[in-house]
Amino acid sequence: MEKNHNCEQCPMRRRYDRAPKSLIGRFWRWHINFCPGWKAYFLSLGEAERDELQTKYHFTKYLHRQP
Repeated sequence: MEKNHNCEQCPMRRRYDRAPKSLIGRFWRWHINFCPGWKAYFLSLGEAERDELQTKYHFTKYLHRQP
């Protein structure tokens, strides 16, 4: 059973994409370091998509872990 994640439509993520230095943008970026929903979403993606997100969001957590 595949679970759908709301991370792609997250309003805070969109805010980060528009203004990464805004308070909400910075909060979202900090939040993804420990959010269980983001972890599940991130690890459910293919390797190429994970690489793209790691680059876009300067995200290094789970870098060496396999899903």
